[in-house]
Amino acid sequence: MEAITLLERPSVRVVDYRCDRGPGDPAEVERHESFTVAFVRRGSFACRSRAGSFQLVAGSVLVGYPGDEYVCGHDHSAGDECLSIQLAPEVVETIGDPAAWRAGSLPPHGELMVLGELAQAAVEERVDVAVDEAALLFAARFAGLARGGRASKRAASARDRRRAVDAAGWIAANADQPIDLEAAAREVDLSPFHFLRTFAQVLGVTPHQYLLRSRLRRAARLLADDARAITDVAYDAGFADLSNFVRTFHRAAGMPPRAFRRAARGDRKFFQERLALLSLG
Repeated sequence: MEAITLLERPSVRVVDYRCDRGPGDPAEVERHESFTVAFVRRGSFACRSRAGSFQLVAGSVLVGYPGDEYVCGHDHSAGDECLSIQLAPEVVETIGDPAAWRAGSLPPHGELMVLGELAQAAVEERVDVAVDEAALLFAARFAGLARGGRASKRAASARDRRRAVDAAGWIAANADQPIDLEAAAREVDLSPFHFLRTFAQVLGVTPHQYLLRSRLRRAARLLADDARAITDVAYDAGFADLSNFVRTFHRAAGMPPRAFRRAARGDRKFFQERLALLSLG
C-alpha cells in the first residue's frame, strides 16, 4: 500500500492511497487512526468491519471511526486508489454526529462523486479551490447525507458578516504571504469549517478563491505598472512557483502574463484579435 500525504493541517489531513493487491493476496487487518471518509477513485475492493461487509467500487466512500479495525480484500479485481480525508475530532463535532463515522461505507452518491472529483481536481491544481476547502466540503456533505438530508440554512448574523468582511480585509492585505484556511479562521476566532461556511455564505466565494483573486489583482497591477521579471511578479504577488502563477493567471484572464503586460501597455492588435474572437463566438 502506497500512501502519499497531500495535505496535513491540525484539523484535516488528505492522503492518496494506492493499493496494488489482487486476487490471491492475503487480506490484512488495518485500523482507522482518525475520523475518515475515503473517496474511491479507481478500482474495487471488499471491506469488512464492525459495521458489516461491503463491496466498494469507484465512487463509493470508505468511512472510518478512530480505533476501529477493518479488513480489505481484492477477490474480484486488482488494485484501487482512494483519496482519504482524515478529520480531527473537533472538526467532526462541528459538522455532524460523530456516530455517523461508524457507517463503514457509503454507496456511490451523485453529490459525493462530484465533490470527490472536485477534491481530486484541487489536489492537481486544476480548479481555484484549496485542498482543505474541498476536503471539508466533502466531509460536510457526507455528514448531511448521514443525517438524512441537507443541513438547514440560516441567515448570516451581523457578527458573521463582520467576521467575513474582516477576514477578507486581512486576506487581501496579506495575500503575498502563505495563508491557509486555518490561519485565516484564527484571525476571526472561528473553527475552519465554520469560517469556510460563513465566508462563502456572506461573500459568495471561498477564502481560497478570494486569496487567489487578491493575488491575481496584485499581479495584474505589477504587470501593468512595473518592469520587473514575470518570475518576480509571481513571487511578489504570493504565488509559490512560476508555473502555478502562469496557469492560474491564464485561466482567470484568458491570456498569459506576458500577453497581459503587452496589452496593458497599449498592444492594440492584441485587443483587436480578442474582440474578433468574441464576435465570432
